[in-house]
Amino acid sequence: MTDAVDDDLYKRTMALLEPGDIELVGAIVHTDLDGQEDLEMQELTVDANEVIAAHAGKGETYIYAGNDDTDFASNQFQGLTLDDEEFVWECQQLLRNGTFDIVFYYEATADHDAIVDELEELAHVDRVTPVP
Repeated sequence: MTDAVDDDLYKRTMALLEPGDIELVGAIVHTDLDGQEDLEMQELTVDANEVIAAHAGKGETYIYAGNDDTDFASNQFQGLTLDDEEFVWECQQLLRNGTFDIVFYYEATADHDAIVDELEELAHVDRVTPVP
C-alpha cells in the first residue's frame, strides 16, 4: 500500500477475512464522499449491493442495517438473500481522512475480479483495493 492509512485499513480488512465458517474475500472501496454526504454513501452501498449480488450467484438480496441487533455497529450493513436471509456480503462504512472508505467482504465463491472491476465503475469511487 502507498500510505499508512491504506496500509492500516488493508491489514484490518485482512483480519476480518481470517478463516471462519466460510472463506471470504473483500474489497476496500475508496470514495470521494466526505462526512457530510451520508445519502450519497448510502446510495453507493445500494449500488455495490447490486454488483456483489449479481456476481455471488445467490439471487436477489436486501440490505440489513442491524438497527435491532446489538451485535451490529453503526455504519455496518449486510446483504442477505430475500428467500432465506442467507449471508451474501457485509460492509462497514468508515470515515478516513475526511472521505468515506467502505470495506466489503463476501464469500470467496463470488466472482471477485468482476466485482472489483464493476465497483470501480460506480459513481463516487476513486479506486478499489481488492483483498484476496
